Amino acid sequence: MFIDVAKIYVKAGNGGNGAVSFHREKYVANGGPDGGDGGTGGSIVFVVDDNLNTLLDFKYKRKFVAESGEGGQGKNCFGKNGKDVIIKVPRGTLIRDASSKAIIYDMSENDTLVIAKGGKGGFGNAKFATPTRQAPRFAKSGMPGEEREIILELKLLADVGLIGFPNVGKSTFLSIVSAARPKIANYHFTTLSPQLGVVKAPDGNSFVVADIPGLIEGAAEGLGLGHEFLRHVERCRMLVHIVDVSGVEGRDPVEDYEKINAELKKFSESLSTLQQIVVGNKMDLMTDEENMERLKQRAEKDGYKFYIISAASNQGVKELVNEVYHMLSQMPPVKHFKPEIDLQKDYEDKANHDITIRKENGVYVVESEWLLRVLGFVDYTDLESLTYMNKVLESSGVNARLEEMGIKEGDTVSIYNIQFEYVK
Repeated sequence: MFIDVAKIYVKAGNGGNGAVSFHREKYVANGGPDGGDGGTGGSIVFVVDDNLNTLLDFKYKRKFVAESGEGGQGKNCFGKNGKDVIIKVPRGTLIRDASSKAIIYDMSENDTLVIAKGGKGGFGNAKFATPTRQAPRFAKSGMPGEEREIILELKLLADVGLIGFPNVGKSTFLSIVSAARPKIANYHFTTLSPQLGVVKAPDGNSFVVADIPGLIEGAAEGLGLGHEFLRHVERCRMLVHIVDVSGVEGRDPVEDYEKINAELKKFSESLSTLQQIVVGNKMDLMTDEENMERLKQRAEKDGYKFYIISAASNQGVKELVNEVYHMLSQMPPVKHFKPEIDLQKDYEDKANHDITIRKENGVYVVESEWLLRVLGFVDYTDLESLTYMNKVLESSGVNARLEEMGIKEGDTVSIYNIQFEYVK
C-alpha cells in the first residue's frame, strides 16, 4: 500500500521540576539547600531513512509523545533526561503545519530535524541560594515540551516525471530504460502508485524517472488517481509526456495531449512551465500517420521536442534517453521547498499567546498552563518565594499586559484561585 500523506500529533517531553530540599546529616548544622535540577524532556526528531518510500507507518500510529524529564532530588541529585523519539521518514517528505498548511521543513535537504524540543528542567532550590538568601524554599518548575499537529506529505525526488493518460505505455517505458519492474497489463489504471526507476546515462551517470499514474481529465479536481499523485510531479526537473499515437483505442492524441497539460496547469501554474519532451508511443501499432504528424506539429508549436518510439519493441528509446539526459545536464537540480515557518519564533509566539487575562467583577483573572506549574512551587508564607513569583510574572509579560488593561495599584489579581493585590 502506498501512503503519501499523513497527519500526526507530536509532543516533546516536559522538563522535570527542580527539588526543594535541605541537607540533613548528623552533626552537620544548617546544611543548606541541596535540591537538584530537573531533567530535560525528550525531543521529537525526524530523520531521513533512504530505505523508506512511503508513509505507510503513519497510517496506524498518529501520536508521538517523548518521555518527560525526571524531577530533581535532594543531595544535589539532578533528574534523568527524557529519551528522544526518533521518527523515520522517506527522503523528500515535506513537513507542514496542520492548521496553516505552511511548510515547516523539506526533508530532502537535511537528514535530521528537531520538530519539537523537550522542555528544560527546572532549577532546584540550591541554584537560588545567595549570600543574602541562604535558605530558599522554592524551586523552578520544568518547562512544558513543545507540541504541534503536523502533516507529512511525500513528494518523490525524481529528475523526470512520466505523464500521460492510463495505458499509454509509461510503465513499459520505465521497465525498458531502468531496472524497475512495474506491473504492466493492457487495461487502465494498472499502475496504482508512483514507480521510481534509475536510468543509466551514456557517460556512466544516472538520473531518476518517476511514473506518475492515473492522470485523466479532471485529475486536478480529484478524478481518477491523478489528484493523489500530481504532487509528486512538483519536484521533477522536466517531464516526458507519453501519448498513444497507435489509434487502437480510438483516441485523439492531440486532444489527450491538451487535456493532460490543462490538468497540470490547474493543479499548479509552475507545473505548466516545466520543460517537456512529447513522445508518441506505440509506433509499431500505428495505422494512421496523420495523428502522429498532428501531435508533432502541436508539440513543436508549444516549443517542445517530439520523439516517436515503441517502448514495447525498444524502438527509438535509446535516442530519447540520450536527449533527456542532455536536457537534464543543462537544468538546475531537483527542486527543494523553502521553510515558510520559523520554528523558534512560532513557538515563542504560541507561548506568549498562551497567557489569557480577563476582567471579571473588578478582578483580573490570569490563566496559563505553565503558570499553574510555577505556582505549585511557591511558598506563600516566604517573602523570598513571593519575590521569585513576582519576577516570573514580570519576565513573562503578565505585568505588562495587566498594565495595558488598565490595572491600578491595589486591584485584585487572581491566578488559579490565588488572589493578591497588585503592587507596582
